[in-house]
Amino acid sequence: MSAAAAKRRRIGILGGTFDPVHIGHLRSALEVADALAFDELRLVPNFRPPHRETPQVSPSQRLQMVELAAAGVAPLRVDGRELLRDKPSYTIDTLESMRAELGSEAPLFLLLGWDAFCGLPGWHRWAELLGHCHIVVLQRPDADIEPPDALRNLLAARQVSDPKALKGPAGQITFAWQTPLAVSATQIRQLLASGKSVRFLVPDAVLAYIEANGLYRSPL
Repeated sequence: MSAAAAKRRRIGILGGTFDPVHIGHLRSALEVADALAFDELRLVPNFRPPHRETPQVSPSQRLQMVELAAAGVAPLRVDGRELLRDKPSYTIDTLESMRAELGSEAPLFLLLGWDAFCGLPGWHRWAELLGHCHIVVLQRPDADIEPPDALRNLLAARQVSDPKALKGPAGQITFAWQTPLAVSATQIRQLLASGKSVRFLVPDAVLAYIEANGLYRSPL
């Protein structure tokens, strides 16, 4: 691939604890990747998420589950850079690292759920995020949280109504509707802890890994 072509690659970024990765994560990722014509969508497991409790299983186990889930599924790719940093996973650090790798011209798209987006003003150096990427908010029909004033002002200045109209490498915000799937990692962990099946809630390869390693079996 030429340097010019590499600069034009559209790269989505979906971070999360993936504790464990499940069909909700993967279906949302594929829908948005298709709608926005991503060349690549990177799944980025957090090492230690600053705003959530520490994951129940180890970083390496969560990484392996995401790799199993994404194997052979284009355009998904697993990016483990946050697990190499022995400190809380700040998104701004990840974006700066990606920019150093990809250059300043590649379009980057950070995918955030509505709840995470509404909590953005509490993130480390949050005001700098749009200097490195576009933000794509994954909006579901049941979202009922109102954004804080700081985000209302940001939306007024930076929102683009059509996700396909995002231009340049960074700096804009848009909303992408997603199919609501009533599945969560918390629900899956609770089912496993009570000895119940989670088949069809996680990919078969992930389920086999969970069972082979006895993960999530202790009560929460």
